[in-house]
Amino acid sequence: MSSAGFGRAELEAMLVGLRPKLHRYAARMAGSAIEGEDIVQEAVVKALAAYDGGAQVERPEQWLFRIAHNAAQDHLRRRQRERSRMSEADMTAIADLSASAETRLATASSLRSFMRLTPAQRSAVILVDVLGLSLHETCEVTGATLAASKAALHRGRTELKALAALPDDMTMPKLDLEEERRLRRYVDLFNARDFDGVRMLIAEDIQVDVVNRARLSGKKEASTYFGNYDRMNDWTLALGFVEDRPAILIRNPQADNALGGFVLIDWRGEEVVRIRDFRHVPYCAADADIRFAD
Repeated sequence: MSSAGFGRAELEAMLVGLRPKLHRYAARMAGSAIEGEDIVQEAVVKALAAYDGGAQVERPEQWLFRIAHNAAQDHLRRRQRERSRMSEADMTAIADLSASAETRLATASSLRSFMRLTPAQRSAVILVDVLGLSLHETCEVTGATLAASKAALHRGRTELKALAALPDDMTMPKLDLEEERRLRRYVDLFNARDFDGVRMLIAEDIQVDVVNRARLSGKKEASTYFGNYDRMNDWTLALGFVEDRPAILIRNPQADNALGGFVLIDWRGEEVVRIRDFRHVPYCAADADIRFAD
């Protein structure tokens, strides 16, 4: 049994409440709102499994951030196997700085800016300046010493300040002609509510991930996904980019066409083999670099 007074229901409720904050950390560690959600999902599964396995949970929030931190580190290691490792010399002591200006800078910095920092710098700046943890709480999450955390925080802040002074690269990505043709066909059918036509495009082994809601396998289960959209009127689809990746953007015509999420499509030839719908995780859209193509 885990720590007294903290049951599984409380853990599940805390995970729901903390999910946006966990994503802010994970997305900035990965430099991607999409990969950040993958990390959060992995952390949630690990947290529930650890609790069910009898893990002692004394400080639940710090414990969950520790799991998310480890999941992010695992993700980065997997991604960096083909890249050279970045090294950083340790510093024994650096005076703590006033965080007010640094907090504003870190919160406003893009995900790409965070990827210019080393993982240790990234983690320290996000935990202290974005999420508001103390240095001692940061050490508890990362397992680093106080001196190493201070060093990473100082260097990360310095690098973000330098990056903030550089001009933004706003070059608009371009859709490949074949990708645009396929996506436009899908979007046009969807907007026309021709879901029979949409179903003609999807593979028999289609995988649909309604992020943080449901996972559906095969055409029969996927029909419920299209049926749910057919019953709603708060959407219209448009082509665009999420982190320079071709995507379908969801606009809400009932709210001045405000962005209501995004959808990623994977193809196998002319068939849709995977749909990832981020409609129900608004924090992903808030963190991601999103541009409309239309």
